[in-house]
Amino acid sequence: MFTIVERSELNPTVTKLVVKAPLIAKKAQPGQFVILRACADSERIPLTIADQDPAAGTVTVIFQVVGAGTMQLNGLAVGDALHDFVGPLGRPTELEGLKKVAVVGGGVGCAIAYPVAKKLHEMGCVVHTIAGFRSQDLVILEDEFKAVSDRFILMTDDGSRGEKGVVTKPLEELIAAGEGYDEVIAIGPLVMMKFVSLTTKKYNVKTIVSMNPIMIDGTGMCGGCRLT
Repeated sequence: MFTIVERSELNPTVTKLVVKAPLIAKKAQPGQFVILRACADSERIPLTIADQDPAAGTVTVIFQVVGAGTMQLNGLAVGDALHDFVGPLGRPTELEGLKKVAVVGGGVGCAIAYPVAKKLHEMGCVVHTIAGFRSQDLVILEDEFKAVSDRFILMTDDGSRGEKGVVTKPLEELIAAGEGYDEVIAIGPLVMMKFVSLTTKKYNVKTIVSMNPIMIDGTGMCGGCRLT
């Protein structure tokens, strides 16, 4: 029984579920995901693990309501159980040996960037986080990021919260100012990750981006995430 023990709406279209899954909570690492089904006739949905608590035996997933499957998932309440909750799947994000990292998150991609920043913080790494959103009503995980970041910069497209502009602006300013990052990890919309990569390429800073936006079935059979 994968029972929902906590449910909260982070913004009008993004929901957080905390699910009882002790075995997954014990083994999950940042960057890994689960495949779940809300009900027996639901579609399979791959979701990156946003957090886990091995002591409590819980796994947190954060999702955006965009279609029939996520609408069905969003209809579940605390005390309801998911039909399937399989994981941890995928390769964990490679973080060993990193001493100073810039984590860049965009929109709902921040739900995936957060466990990476948290793990780096626990490892004693210096973490600078830049989180970007369209407007203040879409901001998620601000307090959580602040708790695991040595420096946190919030950006909104319209300037309604934090600084006005896109995430590449403060990132380039930090790199140009001499912040010697071992790596930049960017997770968010494809266009955001593209321009983060173009920005860091000018300074020869190693940059890792996420394949989540192009993941479809979560098994590799569809070929959508096969990249070189």
